[in-house]
Amino acid sequence: MSRGRAWWLIGGVAVLAAGCGAPAEERRSAWDVGDGQAPPGSFERVGWSSAEDMHAPRHDHTASVLPSGQVLIAGRYTDDARESAEVYDSATRRWSRTGEMGSARRGHTASVLRSGRVLVAGGHNLREGILASAEEYDSSTGRWSPVGAMASLRAGHTATVLPSGQVLIAGGFGVGGALSRAELYDPVSRTFSLAGRMSRARYGHAAVLLPTGKVLVVGGIGAMGELSSAEEYDPVTRTWSEVDLMARPRVHPTATLLDSGAVLVTGGGDSGAELYAPASRTWKTVGAMAMAREHHSATLLPSGQVLVVGGMGAIASAHAELYEPRSERWVPAGALATARSHHTASLLPSGAVLVAGGHSSSGPLAGSELYGLEPRR
Repeated sequence: MSRGRAWWLIGGVAVLAAGCGAPAEERRSAWDVGDGQAPPGSFERVGWSSAEDMHAPRHDHTASVLPSGQVLIAGRYTDDARESAEVYDSATRRWSRTGEMGSARRGHTASVLRSGRVLVAGGHNLREGILASAEEYDSSTGRWSPVGAMASLRAGHTATVLPSGQVLIAGGFGVGGALSRAELYDPVSRTFSLAGRMSRARYGHAAVLLPTGKVLVVGGIGAMGELSSAEEYDPVTRTWSEVDLMARPRVHPTATLLDSGAVLVTGGGDSGAELYAPASRTWKTVGAMAMAREHHSATLLPSGQVLVVGGMGAIASAHAELYEPRSERWVPAGALATARSHHTASLLPSGAVLVAGGHSSSGPLAGSELYGLEPRR
């Protein structure tokens, strides 16, 4: 089956199955792809299925899709026990342990570099507190190696890979509270350098690379509380500039670049969603989600839709939904077997989305689930 056809099935069948209360024309218009005919016999349906448990329960971890298609999970929110990293093989649907990080960490960032190596930076642990250290993972050896430390201790920051291959580290929580300082990681020298200061110190924010090469940073918590502010970083001038305010403050939101070049920001304390237009640097409110969320995930599907999963309202949720950019509306996307927040979601080469770990009312989770096509049995 061709790759394009697999993507169509994941999106198209999801809407047809989930949106049964809407007219047939409306359901098809959200996709309008190909001839609308699925190849016979290959797949039964699209939805959620369980995957093998990880070797350790985790939340506040990171997930990085490697060039091989495997997924590197790093860090865990627990004591400073080992089993700090493991790898998911999407071909076998199995987890395997890999090398231990130099420092236990949670609340860190992980970035896939052009070389295929993974940079992990900052975070915190019980023994050392907030960290300035960073290290790289080499998937060919399964080993970690230390790199130069950041100038600031930080956790709850963001990391964005720039077109140059450098990595922008922004904000976070440090010894004195929210940070405004930003840094750039150079994969060649394996060192950090300063990259100016944001207009507002913040942590618990979101960041996304724009088509212009600039980076948009939104929301979070600052010195005076929750933030509705947003700003852009220009890597050419290494300067920050504020843009229009969002409609409301958002803490632990998601920010997803759509195929149109606009940015979809979701949740962060309510059910609201907003679109950012980089050309005008302004915001537009779009249809609300079915529930309030923070600490959720948002994954862009090749269909152009965005899959939003779990998160917290009053409690952790199992609810999932899809955003359709053309109608600016949401449709249901089924439910997880286990409610969770603080999880990760990774788009696999097969087109499935791997949701791993997180936190439920019972504590950290080792379980993982897949959203995508299920083969006929």
